[in-house]
Amino acid sequence: MSATDGGAHTPETDAAAAAAATERQPYNGAGSGTAAAPTDRPRGAKGARYSTAVLLTCAALGVAGAVLLVPANWISTVLTAGPLSFIGMGLAGLWILPSVIALRLLKRPLVGILVALIAGLVMVPFSGYGFSSVLTNLWWAAFTELPFLFVIWRYWGTWMHYLGAVAVGVVYPISAWAWFDMGSLGLGFQIAFFAVTLASCVGATALGILVADRLRRAGVGGRTPQPRP
Repeated sequence: MSATDGGAHTPETDAAAAAAATERQPYNGAGSGTAAAPTDRPRGAKGARYSTAVLLTCAALGVAGAVLLVPANWISTVLTAGPLSFIGMGLAGLWILPSVIALRLLKRPLVGILVALIAGLVMVPFSGYGFSSVLTNLWWAAFTELPFLFVIWRYWGTWMHYLGAVAVGVVYPISAWAWFDMGSLGLGFQIAFFAVTLASCVGATALGILVADRLRRAGVGGRTPQPRP
């Protein structure tokens, strides 16, 4: 029997064992002239990656949304105080505009909610409604996210943005029915209220898609993430 058969260590066997151990270790590129192999990280609903650029884009959209919504909030408050309150619903779509832009531009889960949150926080000292502005913004933004939630943010079809707009354009008048005491008003007023709200939301969505597409062509937003197989 030889020494190697009995498990004894020799210079040859020690060198072979060291080489095998090196092959089993994960490569990290340290100590070599070759860069480490890149790691592909999925950006779908699971394992989504939000780079600094994405977060800064959301912050910019949120602040811009707040600048737009603060005066719109005061104007709509004045317009909805009288019998022609449905006129104020012409501004309703502005509450979903920042979120639509974010979702269309960045195509990542929950960026619409994040933008609405930032806009609401910025609005708190100026809206006249305090922190309820945050809840209002989140409520509207939820409808922009909802169609994509149903497909786990794996599909970003243009028509899905409009689906969210139609949903909120119908749900809001129903939820605000008692607030505006629409039951005591005529059928014509009720139809006008629904029609103006729906048209405003759909129009704002079309504008948001247009703005996002132009921003992307200008180089804003970076590479569109690909869905996981």
